[in-house]
Amino acid sequence: MAICFMGFLPWLAQAGGDQGAMLTDMSLWQAIVIGVVQGLTEFLPISSTAHVKMIPVVLGWGDPGVAFTAVIQLGSIAAILWYFWDDLRQVTVGMVRATLEKRFDSSDFRLGLGILLGTVPIVIGGLFIKLFIPDFDNSPLRSSATIAVVSMIMAVLLAAAELVGTRKRTFETLNLKDGVLMGLAQTLALIPGVSRSGSTLTAGLFMGLERATAARFSFLLGVPAITLAGLVELKGLLEGGLGAIGLLPLLGGLLAAVVSSYLAIFWLIRFLKQHSTWVFVWYRLAFGAAILLALATGKMQNI
Repeated sequence: MAICFMGFLPWLAQAGGDQGAMLTDMSLWQAIVIGVVQGLTEFLPISSTAHVKMIPVVLGWGDPGVAFTAVIQLGSIAAILWYFWDDLRQVTVGMVRATLEKRFDSSDFRLGLGILLGTVPIVIGGLFIKLFIPDFDNSPLRSSATIAVVSMIMAVLLAAAELVGTRKRTFETLNLKDGVLMGLAQTLALIPGVSRSGSTLTAGLFMGLERATAARFSFLLGVPAITLAGLVELKGLLEGGLGAIGLLPLLGGLLAAVVSSYLAIFWLIRFLKQHSTWVFVWYRLAFGAAILLALATGKMQNI
């Protein structure tokens, strides 16, 4: 994949358009493309936030911004609910039943509580950003250079996890500690370029989980976090009016994200049962290098 991606370098370097602008007058076609990018990259360990920002910039459309990005993530949540409905129902019902019967040592209770506690760190981090970095859209943390460097750093960490991880633990061995540790790793995804899926999958491998188990738990852990982020931004978007985005593009982006997210989940779980994550390591390194090359040659602004 890394070799194929190198063909993207000239295209990135020659990208036209006003790269420093925000995408304000969004068409249905643009929203669908961004929705597909969001869905395909949300669950792959390559950072959806980075791709949802960089690809429209490369195409000359401008940055779609945090609000639209968070709202179309609700499409990814719908895909998780669709794909993991039986798992989520089992954990929820099992946790409620165990609580009523005071069986706090049951696997469903421990897994459910682990997901809830694992969500706390990213909620705190998100609130911190909302309160103290109101102009996060234009902060250095969302700059192209940051995305490139962070993408490459996470590639190195994922490679290290592949090398040292035992990959012996199954889904049945998950406990409260796993939820908390993976939740802390998930918080890193507040920095564009990290990847929520990438940080949690990396943490899972370091904890000795099987690749498919780490991915599955990562998806379940992401349900509360992505839902909360999407609902908060949707509320703000609706209160301020849909403005230049428009209802039709918003719905088009959501639908595209649902379908592409489901396909990405379906593919990744099956892929990780038989393959390593090295393809994503090389992709992330190439992605970061492509951005840095474009910045160094002056073909892209560090927005």
